[in-house]
Amino acid sequence: MSQVLDTPPPTAPPTDGDLAALAARYGLAVSGARPSLPEYVRQLWARRHFITAFSTAKLTAQYSQAKLGQVWQVMTPLLNAAVYYFIFGVLLGTKRNVPDYVPFLVTGVFIWTFTQSSIMAGTRAISGNLGLVRALHFPRAALPISFALQQLQQLLFSMAALVVILLCFGVPVAASWLLAIPALVLQSTFNAGVSMIMARMGAKTPDIAQLMPFVLRTWMYVSGVMWSIDKLAKGHHDWPSWVVPVLQANPAAVYIDLMRYSLIDSFHASQLPHHVWALAVGWALIAGVGGFIYFWKAEETYGRG
Repeated sequence: MSQVLDTPPPTAPPTDGDLAALAARYGLAVSGARPSLPEYVRQLWARRHFITAFSTAKLTAQYSQAKLGQVWQVMTPLLNAAVYYFIFGVLLGTKRNVPDYVPFLVTGVFIWTFTQSSIMAGTRAISGNLGLVRALHFPRAALPISFALQQLQQLLFSMAALVVILLCFGVPVAASWLLAIPALVLQSTFNAGVSMIMARMGAKTPDIAQLMPFVLRTWMYVSGVMWSIDKLAKGHHDWPSWVVPVLQANPAAVYIDLMRYSLIDSFHASQLPHHVWALAVGWALIAGVGGFIYFWKAEETYGRG
């Protein structure tokens, strides 16, 4: 004798609209949802102490395993400058017709290292800190900003050595040295913006971190770190007319030239591109504001899947 079992009729699974309505009914929000831009800025400002403490801790730990410790903050760019002096200044002769070549070179190396290190650290800011990103809720822009701040702190240590080098090579202290302050502020804004751009790209495609050293090395060679764009242009009259303005408008070259103009009395205004301060402000605004918005747009995606 067969027995029929009564079973409840199948029910359709809830749709996305049903789930959204249910969540709204009980006041639930998406975990890690992107806040509005003003709210995002407020959240970052509320965590300013975390940003500074995190950057300082990373800087302190950077050379903790080395016997010379924090001395390497100054030694690393100095050793790079020594290598560049031998290769470019002595072997290739780029120091000819460049007054105060050693201060010229060291200033360029220190300022370029600031930009290079900020961008490299920003590229790994999310992908290299996934444990922190997935464990805690905070505005993710705090990470690339803190890494850029870490590199600024390292540059300030190096600036003490730079001042000693300038004095040893007869560069006098001048009121123009105060121009280094707004130049560094603008460069820091630019670096933080590019760091946020690279942080978003690196979070999605971690392999970019392997490509960046080659990109940055090429950028360094065209930025006048080891040679004078102005002097080279005067020796190549066969260049197309647009080459020199493009090289001079390169943001890395703009900030390097501004620092040289501020600190070295033999580096004259005639060696600067036209409207150099406008260029410096423009690059800072484009990278700083644009990079921040670009990073904020992907806030919900960081640390997922």
